[in-house]
Amino acid sequence: METIPVVNLADFLSGDTEKKLAFVNALGKAYETMGFVSVKNHGIPDALIKELYNEVQRFFSLPLQKKKAYEIEGLAGQRGYTSFGKEHAKGSEAPDLKEFFQFGQTVENREFVSEAYPENIYVKELPAFKSILYNVYRHFEESGSALLSAIALYLHLPEYYFDEYIKDGNSILRCIHYPPITQEPESAIRSEQHEDINLITLLVGASADGLQILTKQGEWVGVTSLPEQIVVNVGDMLQRLTNNKLKSTTHRVVNPPKELWHTSRFSMPFFLHPRSNMSLACLDECIDAVHPKTYQDITAGEYLDERLKEIGLKK
Repeated sequence: METIPVVNLADFLSGDTEKKLAFVNALGKAYETMGFVSVKNHGIPDALIKELYNEVQRFFSLPLQKKKAYEIEGLAGQRGYTSFGKEHAKGSEAPDLKEFFQFGQTVENREFVSEAYPENIYVKELPAFKSILYNVYRHFEESGSALLSAIALYLHLPEYYFDEYIKDGNSILRCIHYPPITQEPESAIRSEQHEDINLITLLVGASADGLQILTKQGEWVGVTSLPEQIVVNVGDMLQRLTNNKLKSTTHRVVNPPKELWHTSRFSMPFFLHPRSNMSLACLDECIDAVHPKTYQDITAGEYLDERLKEIGLKK
């Protein structure tokens, strides 16, 4: 196991200029080299995370027939339930050994937002589930916004550069269940190696080990964060926007040792997305003679659509 760099979000929000600058530099350097950090004082209450875990475990304990009632055709898994084996990593034919439930943006004032987001799914067996997901979602948005402000400063952009793009953005809270392994698996991977699609991913500590990242030396290293910390990594949209200055690190979830096959693993990533019309054209600040422009221009919505097709969620 390797402990990834730890940053303290309270330093960035402290009002102390020196602490704030140190946070910005530590975060930026970590994202240039490793792509992952662990964040303490992240602002998501432990009691709320515990509530979420309890509800998620109750949902995945429901009989399959009841869960499948919340698998909505035509939504590409963006809301509600996605059953076991539906998603695969880009470039892989083997399905991941997981099922998941997704909760998306709730627009409070439709007058100012053109995106027509699907409605979130109400689970009648768990009356509190939707409101807990909503509360966790809003806390993740707030923490993610602060982290993106720090990233903006590191990139020599205005501090609140990302705010207009992520306000009512297309972010997703995904509740993942990796069920117990009941027979010799075809693959030793619960979730094949991949990079995230979005700007940044905020991940509350998983219920079991298994997360590994691919180092620059080409080695797979297990990573863990301490209790009361969240792991936050760069996604492909931010890597693309920064012309590869910030790294979207390849990661995977491996199967547990055989003596732990009977256990489940739960994981709750928040994929922070901008609005669909945000341009992902490489920032001028990240292009120079040594680092020529790498990517063609594309919007966040176009890129998301492309990637959902690649991972098998969209036809």
